[in-house]
Amino acid sequence: MTDHPDTSKLDRLRFRAWRRGFREADLVLGPFVDRVGPTLDDAELDAFQALLEAEDHQIYAWIIGEAPLPAEYDAAMMAKIQAFMRAHVAAAVAEGAG
Repeated sequence: MTDHPDTSKLDRLRFRAWRRGFREADLVLGPFVDRVGPTLDDAELDAFQALLEAEDHQIYAWIIGEAPLPAEYDAAMMAKIQAFMRAHVAAAVAEGAG
């Protein structure tokens, strides 16, 4: 686990990830930052923060692969989110949510 001197940054990202205004995005980004956020280094947190600046429906389209990710966003961060979503959704379905 990465030690973040500025835990308030992670807290702010967690708040923004869970309160996107688009439930589908909330259900991917919120659990992602809860579970993976503490392991991210400062550069990765910055990439995640930059991604959260985009419009909710667009972020979700990038996550599910309906739209190509623009070059200005970190492809490695999106790959982490997409991998998390696949695992998260598979776990939810296995528990009977699907």
